[in-house]
Amino acid sequence: MTLRDYLFYLTNAPSLEDLWSAHTQKMAEFGFDRLIYGFTRYRTETSLGDPEDFIVLTNHSRDYIRGFMDEGRYFHAPMTQWALNNEGACSWQVIQQMFKSDKMSKEELKVYEFNSRFDVTAGYTVSFKSVSGRSKGAISLAAKPGLTQAEVDKIWKKSGEDIQLMNNIAHLKILTLPYSTPTRSLTKRQREALEWVGDGKTTQDIALLMGLTSATVEKHLRLAREALAVETTAQAVLKAALHNQMFVMEA
Repeated sequence: MTLRDYLFYLTNAPSLEDLWSAHTQKMAEFGFDRLIYGFTRYRTETSLGDPEDFIVLTNHSRDYIRGFMDEGRYFHAPMTQWALNNEGACSWQVIQQMFKSDKMSKEELKVYEFNSRFDVTAGYTVSFKSVSGRSKGAISLAAKPGLTQAEVDKIWKKSGEDIQLMNNIAHLKILTLPYSTPTRSLTKRQREALEWVGDGKTTQDIALLMGLTSATVEKHLRLAREALAVETTAQAVLKAALHNQMFVMEA
C-alpha cells in the first residue's frame, strides 16, 4: 500500500478500531511494533486530568499497560515530559543520554528500569501540535525487541518524515471519531436527551419529543451526568461533545 493509499484509507476509517488496527500494522512495517497513543483535553499546570478522560490507544501487552498506565508511571516517563513541552519527533537517544550522564530523577529511573524489563528501550516519540493550552496528544513508537536505537535512528533518517506524517493524520482523524470507556459510555437514550439539551430544549420539550415523562428525561440526564463524572447537564453536554459522543450515527 502506497503512502497515498494508506492516508486515503486512514482519513476514511469508520471507527477507532479500524483506524488503530491499520495504523499499528503500518507502523510495524517500519519496525515499530508497540504503540501508545494518548490525548487529553484536561491538562493543567500540575496534572493531565482524570485518566478516565484520556483517549488511550495501545497494542502493548496488558502487563505493560498495567504497570505503565494504570500504576501512573507514564507521568514520570522522560518522553512524556518531553512531549508536554515540545512538538515534533524525538529519538529515544535522549533517554540513553540522560541515563549515562546520571541526570535521571528517582522516578524517571524507575520508569527506565520498568521499560527495560519489557524491552521498551528503542524508539521515537511524536508530540502533536496542541489546539489549546489544555489539550495535548502524543504517540510512543517502540521498536521491535532486538533493534538498537542506532538502527532505529537509521530507519527514521530514511522514512521519518513519512512516519511522522502518517501519525499526524492518524491523530487528526482520531479526534473526529467517537471515543468512550466502559465507565464513560452513554446509552442511546442518555445521548438523545443530551442532544436535545444541546439544541436548547427544555425538559418538558424533550419529554414530548422523546415520548417520555419529564421524570424519565430527568433520570436519563442524571445517569448521563454520572456516566461522564460531571455535576451539571451543561458539563455533560460539553464532555460528550468533546468525546464525539453527540449526534452519533447509528449503524
